[in-house]
Amino acid sequence: MTETPGAPIGAPAPGARPAVSAIVLRGDRVLLGLRRGAHGAGTWSFPGGKVDPGEDPATAAARELHEETGLHATGTVPVAWTDDRFPGDGLHFATLHHLVDAEGEPVEREPDKVGRWAWFRWDALPAPLFSPITALLATGWRPPGPGAPR
Repeated sequence: MTETPGAPIGAPAPGARPAVSAIVLRGDRVLLGLRRGAHGAGTWSFPGGKVDPGEDPATAAARELHEETGLHATGTVPVAWTDDRFPGDGLHFATLHHLVDAEGEPVEREPDKVGRWAWFRWDALPAPLFSPITALLATGWRPPGPGAPR
């Protein structure tokens, strides 16, 4: 994988905790999970989570992907940061979104956190979306087209 040309990479927000997402594409579809439990319950989200102290964000994205879905990352490229605030929970994250190539089929490995995994067309995403996805969409980032380098 190579970095997507024109992908908006910026600096994380000061004071925010680092988080990651794993954007897994299969053809024209993207993997999303229906969140349960913690903040964002009832919204659709990419696999992801917090970066452990000293952990590389790409490693964290691959780890979170495997922990949540059982998928194995074979390539990981950062595509954009988003500044994600959850005032009701007192949380503030700088999420580094990653485009991830992965092998396998998703399974529900953490049913208390994600109710189910499903594939959606990028141009027909479900609602409501987890706010970091909404923030990513606001940057203008879109998946590379068929045959484009990733």
